[in-house]
Amino acid sequence: MPVLYRKSLRILAGTFVVYALLVSTHLGEFWPFSIYPMFSRGGHPWVRSVVREAPAHPSEALWRPRTAPDALPGRPFPLDLAGINQNDVANFVSKSDVWDAARVKAMRKVFGEALHDRALLIVRAEGHLDDNAVTVAYTPFLLLTPDTTFFNPSLSFPTRER
Repeated sequence: MPVLYRKSLRILAGTFVVYALLVSTHLGEFWPFSIYPMFSRGGHPWVRSVVREAPAHPSEALWRPRTAPDALPGRPFPLDLAGINQNDVANFVSKSDVWDAARVKAMRKVFGEALHDRALLIVRAEGHLDDNAVTVAYTPFLLLTPDTTFFNPSLSFPTRER
């Protein structure tokens, strides 16, 4: 095999290895492909987050799942005005498999100063395409108060002791 072909094959193989490593460490998303609809997960189920200002004392009604955003408790919390990227919160919600003390601390750090004088309810919004209509289920799962963190008691969250 000529030297030029071997060198080309090595470069091509190296490119594929680098790409595979980048994709595997980013849960299947790697930049130029994740922003184009033909490469993204269009039409597949998705998970986002909604943040609401809520009462600091959780009640049974607070944790009830809903199907309409207007039915969520409290009022919307403007993430952009607080300098919080909505994608950061959504990634915490959708990609966190284990909720240990470090993960909760990291989530509280995302909200920082916003937690000093209010309680924030983090709601998991799960959507999917159903007979050419989008169906969304809103499930409250985390209430951050100035000094405490509450999980939805009807949901189970795997935890890891350190």
